[in-house]
Amino acid sequence: MHDFGMMGMMGVMALAAVFFFWLVAVAAFVFWLWALIDLLRSEFTGSNKIVWLLTVILLPLLGAVLYWFIGREQKIGEEGGDTPPE
Repeated sequence: MHDFGMMGMMGVMALAAVFFFWLVAVAAFVFWLWALIDLLRSEFTGSNKIVWLLTVILLPLLGAVLYWFIGREQKIGEEGGDTPPE
């Protein structure tokens, strides 16, 4: 006869893999969306805002990660950034 126990386990593993993929995809999208919103609400010197906007839009996940580590430090008037002149 056939052993359907192994087939059932493979189905559960496939379902878990699909669930994990979607979980990671949603988390990446939320991170990208946060970077985009934070970028649009912040002030930068010169054309830095446009450069970061293009980076985050054209290189979605990589751009968001780069913005997290580099771009947030270039903001004006917020923690970690330069303070505006008085």
